[in-house]
Amino acid sequence: MKQQVSITESSAGKRIDKLLSEQLPELTRSAIQNLMGNGCVTLNGKPVKKNTKAAVGDVILIELPEPKEVEIEPENIPLDIVYEDADIVVVNKPRGMVVHPAPGNWNGTLVNALMYHCGDSLSGINGEIRPGIVHRIDKDTSGLLVVAKNDRAHQSLAEQIKVHSAGRRYYAVVYGVPREDIGTICAPIARHHTDRKKMAVVAGGREAITHYEVLEHFQGYAYMTFLLETGRTHQIRVHMAHIGHSIIGDPLYGPSKDKWKLGGQCLHAGALTLEHPTTGEKMTFEAPLPEYFTTVLQKLRNQYGEI
Repeated sequence: MKQQVSITESSAGKRIDKLLSEQLPELTRSAIQNLMGNGCVTLNGKPVKKNTKAAVGDVILIELPEPKEVEIEPENIPLDIVYEDADIVVVNKPRGMVVHPAPGNWNGTLVNALMYHCGDSLSGINGEIRPGIVHRIDKDTSGLLVVAKNDRAHQSLAEQIKVHSAGRRYYAVVYGVPREDIGTICAPIARHHTDRKKMAVVAGGREAITHYEVLEHFQGYAYMTFLLETGRTHQIRVHMAHIGHSIIGDPLYGPSKDKWKLGGQCLHAGALTLEHPTTGEKMTFEAPLPEYFTTVLQKLRNQYGEI
């Protein structure tokens, strides 16, 4: 599989390995350097060294090796299915469940459960490890995902997400109260320069746009809703931390000491709107706030009341 990156003014002058780690967050910098050492990265058609700097107009081509086949086992794990037909499955994912298998998480994932539930009726576009998976939410984020049961449905859903015609609404409780009750955060996101487990707002990163609204004010906290215009890794978590209002319970982007002890961020994908891949019908699905989330809200209401 090949990927091409063209150099613009905003990314000119950067080392090739650093630039690619920002543009391709699914690859670590060390993985990119290994690809370079194996001759899998070319600059204007020629092999390139990791410390080479890019210039405007340069074209970088990355040839990714084919992933090794991994035997993914179907598992009889209960699923909260909100909707299902011959083309799609809409699932309300619980907090703590990984979406697809990866090193360290080969079992117990949403994909393992879907393979048991759907059998061979899942799209194959994303390969053996991610059958049916069109978009993801983090392990410790709860809420709605749509899964494709055939390649035609997958292509339709992926295009809707790409052109922003599919809507995704999230809910969260954050530290502090944003200055404006309604706003938009437009800040590019890429892999963190030093902590490869994290994403960050980085100049020259991929465009990321989050629309937000404060639903309830508390003393030192806010209950908020978000609409995603783009779908970058950890987007809401990164954007809220960037403006000084990290999500409570967030182990990566929140404070090191968190009195809530939630075991993960208080973030829920509560609504999903899409056009049905076959009928074109506009469909909206909703998932109520899970118990951990409503418990947090009730504690805040009891302690502070809305202000």
